[in-house]
Amino acid sequence: MTSSIAERAKGTVLVTGASRGLGRALADLYAADGFRVIACTRQGQGEPLDVADAASIAALGERLKGVPVDIVVNNAAIRGDTGGLASLSPDDFLDVMRVNALAPLLLARALRENLLAGARRVLANISSRAGSLAEGTLDDDDGDYAYRCSKAALNMATVKLAQDFRRDGITVLSLHPGWVRTDMGGEEAAVDVTESAAGLKALIDRATLADTGSFRSYDGRTIAW
Repeated sequence: MTSSIAERAKGTVLVTGASRGLGRALADLYAADGFRVIACTRQGQGEPLDVADAASIAALGERLKGVPVDIVVNNAAIRGDTGGLASLSPDDFLDVMRVNALAPLLLARALRENLLAGARRVLANISSRAGSLAEGTLDDDDGDYAYRCSKAALNMATVKLAQDFRRDGITVLSLHPGWVRTDMGGEEAAVDVTESAAGLKALIDRATLADTGSFRSYDGRTIAW
């Protein structure tokens, strides 16, 4: 993006996992709304980023040094094995935890100065109701041990980051996108990806420091931890 275009943009939004699904929908919505979008993808077009690789995350931080970023959306995630306790693999479990829980923390650390330089200062972690201790098993009793544990860990990461980043004026949110019709969610999912993305964007756009550390659904409902 040329400097003249960047100057006319409303701000800069960084989205991980932006090659498809919810990440792409969010990136497209922000671009259409006049923001400069840093769309991070593991392969193909966009800003190169492998969230499973700590060195790749650190390299992203180095490339973006001195670049103000208004909003960071930690969206990249994997589901892992869904076969229940009997098929639980230590390697699979740790892979899911690395991508879904550790990577957002490493990205928050790598991009903290970028957020400080931005005007909006919002860090949005795309979590899931599946990681809620209070509500996570209300609708179903599936075998997603790794995914559910990783999202519960991400929720605690949000709480800790909210405490840590409050002094910098950075708002940190956990957001539930709903059961979305994507490659991960499947064709039977209840929520269209554009509906979810629009709801999430609205929450992010109106977030203030008073909202930091909160857990919200795409439809605005507060979710119990």
